[in-house]
Amino acid sequence: MPSVMIRKNEDGGLLFYVAKKDMEETVASVEHDTAEQWGGEVELTDGSRWYIEPISPPPAFPTTLRFKRV
Repeated sequence: MPSVMIRKNEDGGLLFYVAKKDMEETVASVEHDTAEQWGGEVELTDGSRWYIEPISPPPAFPTTLRFKRV
């Protein structure tokens, strides 16, 4: 389960960065993205999918979280 840094880009979208793989992609979709919770299955623009248990309340960005690859 790699540590992933998530931050907002200039357009307000989310960037997903895995330092050990030197991989940065834009988040295409998040399964749960509401005021009550954030997380679940996250799809990136390259088509890869990652998972994190939904977090309540949603985290403030930038943040580092532990994800697993789906």
